[in-house]
Amino acid sequence: MEKPVFRFAPSPNGYLHLGHALSALENERLAQQSAGNLLLRIDDIDLSRARPEFESAISEDLAWLGIEFDGAVRRQSDHISDYQYALDALKEEGLAYPAFMSRADIRDHVSAAEATGDAWPRDPDGAPHYPGVDRELDESERQLRIAAGAAYTWRLDMAAALSRISTPIDWLESGAGPNGETGQVMANPSLWGDAILARRDAPASYHLSVVVDDAIQGISDVVRGRDLFHATSIHRLLQELLGLPVPRYHHHRLLLDTDGRKLSKSRKDTSIRELKTAGLSPADVIRLIR
Repeated sequence: MEKPVFRFAPSPNGYLHLGHALSALENERLAQQSAGNLLLRIDDIDLSRARPEFESAISEDLAWLGIEFDGAVRRQSDHISDYQYALDALKEEGLAYPAFMSRADIRDHVSAAEATGDAWPRDPDGAPHYPGVDRELDESERQLRIAAGAAYTWRLDMAAALSRISTPIDWLESGAGPNGETGQVMANPSLWGDAILARRDAPASYHLSVVVDDAIQGISDVVRGRDLFHATSIHRLLQELLGLPVPRYHHHRLLLDTDGRKLSKSRKDTSIRELKTAGLSPADVIRLIR
């Protein structure tokens, strides 16, 4: 029987905070409990935000906490061709299309629809579903716009994708979702609408890159925060469409701030290195989490 394989995959767009430490330590705990391997992956697919100084800080902070990893570090920016191959496969199957509407275009379209009293669907993160305007364009019109230099992203044609799935899809959850979901959980990818697969500043979205990386690295157990529970539905759909193996999933609790929001790098919530500078020991930080 092969060893279980876990991974911790932070993005180098800021310093690690307590929420990251919780996730890394939970991965380490479950890997040790199952005599498995723990890999470190650097999620730097968003080339506009990734910074080498943050990657260095990630390695330093994890080492300071005493977390050890197996094998070489995988950096997404070194494997762009892997994501392009997966995207091309979806294009060839007619499951991806170029989407030309900007954020402002989407906002205006949704506002106009809602002004008539219609409720516009939104994904689990609160973003409105992409309007189907570009999905209906014929190929010649798409190519004319691309040749003219129009900006676009690649989106998944959700209706077409779901039509290729003949049986319900699910996943094994050993943690718990926001409403206590555990065990065999049914996936509902339609909640995401025509999700982004790639854009100009990121050759693959989080959804696409994570399923490709997990398959290539042989990840058997995905351990991550509960805020990504609903994303598992679209990850399972992409795994089915691309013929990728299905890991087990474990979504753990989140650390929240005083306003009840999850900790965030974008709000510059207290980082591990700030706590270290303030004189806390690794044991002190671990006690704060547990």
